[in-house]
Amino acid sequence: MSAAPEPPAQWHRVLTLLADVSLFIGTRSVWTQAAGHRLPVAVVISVCYASILVCGVLALVVRGARSLARVDLAVLVTAVALALCGWVMNHTGSDEALLTTQAARELVAGHAVYGQPWPWLFRHGVALTPTVTGGYDFTYGYPPLAPLLTAPLLWLGHGGAPATALSTGALVVAAVVLWRMLPAPWRSAATMACLGFGFLPTYGRLGYPAITGLALLIPVVVGWPRIGRGGRLGAAGLARAACLGAACAAQQLPWFLAPFLLAGVYAVRRGELGGRAAALVVLRIVGVAVTVWLLINTYFLVSEEGAWLRGIALPLTQGAVLHGQGLVGVSLYLTGGSDRLDWYGHASLLLAAGLLALLVLFPRRLGPAATVLPWCAFFLATRSQDGYYLMMTPLWLAAAVTAPPAEFAGAWQPRPRPLAGPHRRAARIAAAVLVLCPALVSAGVAVTGSPPLRLAVTGVRRDGAHAVSRLTLRVTNSGAATLTPHYMLTTSQGMSKFWSVVRGPTVVPAHGTVTVAVRPPEGRFDLPSRPGTRVRLRVFTPAPQTLTSTYLRLDFASPTPG
Repeated sequence: MSAAPEPPAQWHRVLTLLADVSLFIGTRSVWTQAAGHRLPVAVVISVCYASILVCGVLALVVRGARSLARVDLAVLVTAVALALCGWVMNHTGSDEALLTTQAARELVAGHAVYGQPWPWLFRHGVALTPTVTGGYDFTYGYPPLAPLLTAPLLWLGHGGAPATALSTGALVVAAVVLWRMLPAPWRSAATMACLGFGFLPTYGRLGYPAITGLALLIPVVVGWPRIGRGGRLGAAGLARAACLGAACAAQQLPWFLAPFLLAGVYAVRRGELGGRAAALVVLRIVGVAVTVWLLINTYFLVSEEGAWLRGIALPLTQGAVLHGQGLVGVSLYLTGGSDRLDWYGHASLLLAAGLLALLVLFPRRLGPAATVLPWCAFFLATRSQDGYYLMMTPLWLAAAVTAPPAEFAGAWQPRPRPLAGPHRRAARIAAAVLVLCPALVSAGVAVTGSPPLRLAVTGVRRDGAHAVSRLTLRVTNSGAATLTPHYMLTTSQGMSKFWSVVRGPTVVPAHGTVTVAVRPPEGRFDLPSRPGTRVRLRVFTPAPQTLTSTYLRLDFASPTPG
């Protein structure tokens, strides 16, 4: 008689089942779309529903570990099919997809890519990125790998379809690569993190270049503490270094992860080999990564010079208005604004530097979290959108499975005398607080700022019963600096278009008061029809960067306290 197959662990069954269940999320909405417009796609989704049900049964009843591994593969195939069906039904993309596709078209035509505004892309409800200067960013602001890879896909059509095809394809590749690189019992976690729950496929369909960066980072992060083991990179190590350089040429988010990985690799290798050998390993990684990054960027570096540099630095320098789910919500929603918005940016950079310093000081404890630490800094940034860290969550999984604490047990840790004395525990806590203190102080300065302007509505010109065509405002500058305000009205958490000043001065002198009339960008502002919806007037200034906001009751033409 043949031996009974080795039974899988119960947690493996549960993980497979959770990955299977995660595929339900968002599938019905895509099926509803397809049933009314693309019946073959609806049929494929129905088959995927059947696969989800069958896999759910098999995950709980198969007897052998190898059989359950086949179920894991079936769940992955089903997830890929659903992701592709979602792209077929929704591939027009977001502003990022339109910009990437247009950059690819300009590249193919031999035109400049960076520093070129393309305002016509932002019609028909496409999201805009307002800046504190009262304008919008219409230019491409990412490294060039995404347009280079999008160029061969331009035949797919107009709009953002080529860029969304690239990012969705990159996400599918990322899922397959991560699935393949993880130990067999953990593979369904890769399906769940990359393609389950619906959130990363949505970013893929929106055409975010960061998804391409994610796909390139996955082979770097899987087992990353073992890079350079024995002092040799080998073919695998060189390939990982090349992927790191390519990821940094795809989008800016990998720039923030790279220092943490390099610091961790140095600590682990120094604990194994000593300082000189560890430094040589890190230098070889950096050399390969920089070489690949330069090869991808060389054409733009030579042909567009300063415009290329300003373009890839744009997300850091554009002065986009506050947005996100992080600490900026205090100034956006809980108070009437702040005259210290720049300090949010300072706090974010200081927190990133502080967390990197903590990783260097305590790699044995913090090494397993090296792929999570960089994204904490974005919580304090002026643009603290959850996508900045949400899109990188598969890297968290890859590190959790393949870079456990045991990999860092022998890592080198610098031990200054105060941290090695008899009170070392208290000294280490004090050191951590001291390193993070500048970021916390900067964040405190930002949130405790006061709005520099006092606003009052003195007149409302209506366009019918439910719309406004002009507002007259009395604006008082309580600060010591001359300010150039830019006005907008919003009815939700997001931002809208700026209103134009049609009468009155565009600047408000220090300690001065002016009266201005402002007009909506479309000529009229429709008042919300839903009872209880409040209208908020937001006023941004660029130098210094400030925000003043207050709620308005336009039915009585008077503001309520912000």
